[in-house]
Amino acid sequence: MTRAIFRWLLAIFYAGAGYLHLVSPRPFIDIMPGWVPEPEGVIFWTGVAELLGAAALLQPWSVNLRKAGAIGLALYAGCVFPANLNHFAIDMARNDGGLGLAYHLPRMAAQPVLVWLALWGGGVTDWPWRRRS
Repeated sequence: MTRAIFRWLLAIFYAGAGYLHLVSPRPFIDIMPGWVPEPEGVIFWTGVAELLGAAALLQPWSVNLRKAGAIGLALYAGCVFPANLNHFAIDMARNDGGLGLAYHLPRMAAQPVLVWLALWGGGVTDWPWRRRS
């Protein structure tokens, strides 16, 4: 039951983020590292990936599809880490400190949690609650 609740919460989070990537891409483009080619396209496709991952987590008919969506969202969370680091650097370089450490440090710490939560919520791993036989 707990896993299903977290799976739903994660899917809602990613569906909301995916929607925002599609309808309001400017804030995401603004934090994109300069070395990323075609930032508008990348933001569009990351929004699509978030929506598809959320749908895969919630669909009831295929455990394999749920696991694939979970792995995709875990990989996605790892892939967007450079943008989050770039956002941190951009903000901290501002005279007013931008959103500040109280925003960025928890966001940085949440990244590996999002990776794990996607994998656990999607049923890919039972760690750290795996029962030993």
